[in-house]
Amino acid sequence: MKQIFTFISTTILTVTAAAQTRTGYIKDADTQEPVAGANIQAGNKLIQTISDKTGKFTLASTAGDTLFITAIGYNTLTYTWTNDNAVIVLNKINQELEDVVITGTMRPVTKAASPIAVEVYSPQFFKKNPAPSLFESLQNINGVRPQLNCSVCNTGDIHINGLEGPYTMVTIDGMPIVGSLASVYGLFGIPSQLIERVEIVKGPASGLYGAEAIGGLVNIITKTVDKAPLLSANIMTTSWLEHNMDAGMKYRVGKKADAIIGVNYFNYGHKQDRNNDNFTDVTLQHRISVFNKYQFKRKHNRVASLAARYFYEDRWGGEMNWSRKFRGGDSIYGESIYTNRWELLGNYQLPVNEKMFFAFSATSHDQNAAYGNTPYIAKQNIVFGQLTWDKAIGTQHNFLAGLTTRYNYYDDNSTATLDTLTGKNKPEQYVIPGVFVQNEWTVNASHLLLTGLRYDYHKAHGNIITPRLAWKWKMNNQQILRLNAGTGFRVVSVFTEDHAALTGARKVEIVNSLKPEKSYNVNLNYTNQFKFKKTIIGMDLSTWYSYFTNQIIADYDTDPQKIIYDNLDGHAVSKGISLNIDVNINHRLKAMMGGTVQQVDKTEKDENGKNIRTPQILTEKWSGTWLISYTFPGIGVVIDYTGNIYGPMRLPLLGDKDPRPEYSPVWSIQNIQLTKTLPHNIELFGGVKNLLNWTPAKKGSFVISRSNDPFGNRYQYEQDGVVINPGKPMNPQNTYGLDFDPSYVYAPMQGIKGFIGIRYVIK
Repeated sequence: MKQIFTFISTTILTVTAAAQTRTGYIKDADTQEPVAGANIQAGNKLIQTISDKTGKFTLASTAGDTLFITAIGYNTLTYTWTNDNAVIVLNKINQELEDVVITGTMRPVTKAASPIAVEVYSPQFFKKNPAPSLFESLQNINGVRPQLNCSVCNTGDIHINGLEGPYTMVTIDGMPIVGSLASVYGLFGIPSQLIERVEIVKGPASGLYGAEAIGGLVNIITKTVDKAPLLSANIMTTSWLEHNMDAGMKYRVGKKADAIIGVNYFNYGHKQDRNNDNFTDVTLQHRISVFNKYQFKRKHNRVASLAARYFYEDRWGGEMNWSRKFRGGDSIYGESIYTNRWELLGNYQLPVNEKMFFAFSATSHDQNAAYGNTPYIAKQNIVFGQLTWDKAIGTQHNFLAGLTTRYNYYDDNSTATLDTLTGKNKPEQYVIPGVFVQNEWTVNASHLLLTGLRYDYHKAHGNIITPRLAWKWKMNNQQILRLNAGTGFRVVSVFTEDHAALTGARKVEIVNSLKPEKSYNVNLNYTNQFKFKKTIIGMDLSTWYSYFTNQIIADYDTDPQKIIYDNLDGHAVSKGISLNIDVNINHRLKAMMGGTVQQVDKTEKDENGKNIRTPQILTEKWSGTWLISYTFPGIGVVIDYTGNIYGPMRLPLLGDKDPRPEYSPVWSIQNIQLTKTLPHNIELFGGVKNLLNWTPAKKGSFVISRSNDPFGNRYQYEQDGVVINPGKPMNPQNTYGLDFDPSYVYAPMQGIKGFIGIRYVIK
C-alpha cells in the first residue's frame, strides 16, 4: 500500500511539474526579428530546447533560473530568468565589421575590407528616433545635417561635412534618383519597411559616381525579396496631429518572379502659429509614395530586378488665413507646391561568364508651385544607364570598368530656360557620356591600394577628368587606417537648387556664364575597436580637406534685394575633423556619440587686392550627436535618448539695419522614446521629441522678415530699388527698411511634441 501511494504521489508531482512551463522569445538585438534555431540550455545542462520560427521556446519550470543561449552568428548569452514571456535579445558577432557595403567601390565587400570608409545604418538605428521621412531621420548621424531652406514651405536638403545639399548624391540601390530639381524631395516618401540599410560616404565620390557626388553620397539599399517579411506595418501619430503610415508586403508573381510592395502615407493638416507671426510654423503636407520591386528567377542565380516608385505631395505654408482660392494671388500670402514624381530602377546581369551588369534609372519630376504671386512650373527628366564589368585578375587584383550615359531634360517658366536672343522658351537638354576604370590591388594581408580614373564629356564644358586614389592599411584585427584622395566636378543648375531663387522675394542675377565647379579632396580615416570583459568600444576618427575652384555660391550680402550668382573669383575650402564613439556594455547599454568641428569658407580679393575670408552661410562651426539606448530584456522594454547640438552658423541678413543676429545661437534638439516588445512580433513605441521645446523664435524678435506685409504693399522704393529709410511717406512701420524674406532659417520651427505608434511584422 505504501509503495502504491508513493508511486501515485510521484506521478502526480511529475505531471504537475511538467505542466508548469516557462515561455520566452529570442530576438535579434538590432532588428528585433525572431531568431529561429537558437539553443536554450538550462543551468544544470540537463534540459534544453530550440526556438521555433517565431523565436518562441518553452522550458519546464524545473530547469532553473540560469539559461545558456547560443545561435549561429550570435554571441553566447548567459541569461537569468526573471518572468514568463520574457523577450531575450542576442547580439550578432562583430556585426560592425562584417556589414557588407557596396557604395565605396560599386561591388559588395565587407565593411572592414573596403578601402573607402563607409558608414552603415540599419533600420533599427532609425527606429531609435522614428520620423516620417528619411530626410528627418538623418539628423542623428554625425556630420550629416538636414537643412531647412525656407521657413514657409519647409523644403530642404542634406549637408555633409558642411557642404550644401547639391553636393550630395542620393541613390537607391546604387542608381541616382536625385537630379537638382528633386534634391529637396528625394528623401521623402521612401517606405521605411523596405529599407535594408543606408550607406553613407563622406567625401568625394565623383571618380566613381560622376557629378553631384562631389561632397558625399547617400545610398539607400532596399530589401531583397528573400529578406523582406511577408507583411509589415508601422503606424505613428503625434500630438501635433501628424499621421504617418508605412506598410510593406511580399508576394509571388507567377513562377518566375517574386515582389515586394511598400506604401508610405503622411498627412499633416492642422495649422499652428505658436510664434505669433501669422504664418504657419510647420508646412501642411499630404503625400503618398508607392514602391514596388520585382526580382526575377534566372539560370545560375543571375541577377535581374526592376523597381518603380511613384510620389505625390501637396504641401503649403503661409499666412494662417490662406486657402486654395488665394493660390497664386497677391492678397493672402502662401507657398503651395504640387509634386508628381516617378522613378524606375533596374539591374540586369548579362548572360555571359564574366560578371557584367547593366543598371539603369529613369526619373520624371513635375512641379507646380506658387510662391505668393510668383508661379514656378517645372519639369525634369533624367535617364541614367551604366554597364559595369567586375573582373578578378589573379589573387591580388580586382578590376572594375564601366560605361555610363546620363540624359538630362529641364524646363521651367523662369529665365533659366529663356533664349535671350529669340525671347523664346528653350528647355535645357544635354547628354553626359562617361567611362571609368578602377583597380583594387591587394599588396599583402595588411595593405590594399585602389586607383581609379573617370572621364566625362559635357557639351558646354568639354572634357572632365576625375582621378581617384585610396589606400587601406590594416594595422591589426582592430585597427584600420584609410587614406582617400581625388577630384570632383559638378555642373550647376541654379534655379533648380536654391529655393530662395524661386520665391520671388529676391531678384536673381547671374553675372557671367557659369563654369562647372571643381574640387580637390583628401580624407584620412582611422578606426579601432577595444574589447574588455563585457564592453566593446569602437572609435572612428576622420579628417578632411577640400579645395574648390570655380565654386558657385549664392551671394546674399552684396545687395539685400538680390541673389547674385557667379563663379568664385578665388577659392573655397572645407576642412574639419570628426569623431564617432560606439559603446556596448553587456549587450544592454549601447551608446553612439559623435562630434564634428569644421571650417567652410570662401576667400576672395577685395578692391585693394587683399584676401578676404568669409564663412559660408548656414554652415555650423561644430556639431554633436548622441544615441543612448538601454535594454531591459526581462520585460522587453528599450529606452532611447537621442539628440544633436549645433554651434553658430552665419545667417542671411537683409543689410546692415537687419536687427536679427548675424550668427545663430547654440541650439539642440533632444528626444526620448520607450519601446515595448510584445509576443507575435508586435512593438509599441512612444515618446517626446524636442524635449527642450527649442525653436528659432526663442532667440529673436522675428524669423520671417516683414511677415505682416509679404507682398510689399506698404513699401516705397527709391530709384535704385532699395527699400526707403524709416520715416518716409507710406512706410511708417518698416523701422529697419527690410523686405519680405523667408530664407532666415536654421532650425525646425516645430516645438515639443509627443508621439506614439505600433509596429507589426509577419514573417
